Amino acid sequence: TFEKLLIANRGEIACRVIKTCKKMGIKTVAIHSDVDANAVHVKMADEAVCVGPAPTSKSYLNMDAIMEVIRKTRAQAVSLNVSICCSCFIYRKQKSQKGVTFIGPDTHAIQAMGDKIESKLLAKNAKVNTIPGFDGVVKDADEAVRIAREIGYPVMIKASAGGGGKGMRIAWDDEETREGFRFSSQEAASSFGDDRLLIEKFIDNPRHIEIQVLADKHGNALWLNERECSIQRRNQKVVEEAPSTFLDPETRRAMGEQAVALAKAVKYSSAGTVEFLVDSSKNFYFLEMNTRLQVEHPVTECITGLDLVQEMIRVAKGYPLRHKQADIPINGWAVECRVYAEDPYKSFGLPSIGKLSQYQEPLHVPSVRVDSGIQQGSDISIYYDPMISKLITYGSNRAEALKRMEEALDNYVIRGVAHNISLLREVIVHPRFVQGDISTKFLPEVYPDGFKGHKLTDLERRQLLATAASLYVAEQLRSQRFLGTQRIPIAKSKRSSWELSVHLGDGIYPVAVSKDGSSFSVEVDGMKLNVTSEWNLASPLLSVTIDGTQRTIQRISRNASGETSIQFLGTVYKLQILTKAAAELSKYMPEKAAEDTSSILRSPMPGTVVAVSVKPGDMVSEGQEICVIEAMKMQNSMIAAKTGKVSHLKSLKTICNLSNRIE
Repeated sequence: TFEKLLIANRGEIACRVIKTCKKMGIKTVAIHSDVDANAVHVKMADEAVCVGPAPTSKSYLNMDAIMEVIRKTRAQAVSLNVSICCSCFIYRKQKSQKGVTFIGPDTHAIQAMGDKIESKLLAKNAKVNTIPGFDGVVKDADEAVRIAREIGYPVMIKASAGGGGKGMRIAWDDEETREGFRFSSQEAASSFGDDRLLIEKFIDNPRHIEIQVLADKHGNALWLNERECSIQRRNQKVVEEAPSTFLDPETRRAMGEQAVALAKAVKYSSAGTVEFLVDSSKNFYFLEMNTRLQVEHPVTECITGLDLVQEMIRVAKGYPLRHKQADIPINGWAVECRVYAEDPYKSFGLPSIGKLSQYQEPLHVPSVRVDSGIQQGSDISIYYDPMISKLITYGSNRAEALKRMEEALDNYVIRGVAHNISLLREVIVHPRFVQGDISTKFLPEVYPDGFKGHKLTDLERRQLLATAASLYVAEQLRSQRFLGTQRIPIAKSKRSSWELSVHLGDGIYPVAVSKDGSSFSVEVDGMKLNVTSEWNLASPLLSVTIDGTQRTIQRISRNASGETSIQFLGTVYKLQILTKAAAELSKYMPEKAAEDTSSILRSPMPGTVVAVSVKPGDMVSEGQEICVIEAMKMQNSMIAAKTGKVSHLKSLKTICNLSNRIE
């Protein structure tokens, strides 16, 4: 193969490439920004070179710096994962570093498929089904409105060079079209260095299903089955699986053959993904082709047994494919959940930043794979995608894969940042998802008022109360011991029962606990439950059996006033546990008044203020835009919650880095 390969990427995908290179005996060179100096991919690689400051345009997309690293390290091949960077590299390689091989398709395929306008025209010529729309570049907001009216609402406005849900907006009327044009063009320029936009008919309530293709330089091409990617928020995938519950063999074959036809039409040679929208009648339409290794590729590897990174390296070296179409199987079922540092209670996931104070992957669960680029102590910053990891489970069938995913999510320990474990777990156990009744509108349809966490049944509420009370008592008993003996041996406590008051949500529940060996008998709502565990209170995970039902819980926090947070069934619940006497006395404690935020506009996430639409003294009405915040390359409009006058604006630095608020 190659002796040395440079990986011009970061995070989990860089780590993924390094793992295969190690297996193949290839030395690796990592590049990194200054804030990524201690990143996992830097530690895994044989060599690492800093290429600039934190912003991607000055580091991971800095082609001059990358070309210099290639020259200095004498890398024979380079792996990139951003199309604009790939085509730029190939062009410059042709001018200078002619001995360097790119792990991926040639520049024609990258540029043709990276441009959504050109790719759509090529798809039409290759007899691939396409979505009706405008096949040119939209010049300005006025033209966008005119085109949208001609196509008919709703329409999708998206970046020609885009991907990953960035630079995309759905518009249902003229006003949303103008706003969508502005935000999409700004996001496109920021993320891809190209603000060109196109407009096409929005297919309402479709499935998003993609076909993995693999092609070599000898004219051979395969389709490696499909991936179901319909669970999305803000046009970004959240849960993927392979195969799809929706496709029959005939539709799968038709989609696969069209995907291969498109790959051959652009002389594609590497791994790539052709994405389709599929309606309820199984009509499918070409969406785009991604000329890179997709985030969700592990589910395809699980059901086919192929290492796609290894296949890409072999193709780049000039070898023909080792397999025929008939050799490609569908063995079992695989599910992937994208674990993000996001608050799922805000628009299904607004980014969260911070340091991972505690981090433990659920690798002890059978048939679990975790692709990550972070570790305990890693920082989640505003500069990059907030992905923590890709959590993949595999089973002989879908039910088995989903059950393992449920267990894996319960056993995943992430502290220090907000995360979307609760949302992921709710999705995979929801009856509609289990039945395969899904579309790209799944989240807004199932949670029309936003995600609120798991809603406890009466039985689950009793289980949580019993577990929390038992945990409280176990901790009280432990605090009486020191080095395995009583602190005051002459005053041994013979107490075996406790009367507690547990505050959960809007309810206060009397709970009686009695100890029986290593088990506790707990009475809640007049019903007795038996709670058993090893009660290892030092472990972040606690396996508890409640009347024969096993649950894995996590105690997130606690304090001296009896307040505790417990992760139960994926959702974190806040409780307060007091003795009966303490609960009586707590009535006399004054309550802290809630902060009046009615006149404050507070940023829901850390980010950069890219535009301020008002000035001191302006009158603003409810719903009017005040400013635009950019975080993780996504732009969000901040609007006024009520009508009033802008009294003053703090400095932008203060808004972004200190208080995250605009008064």
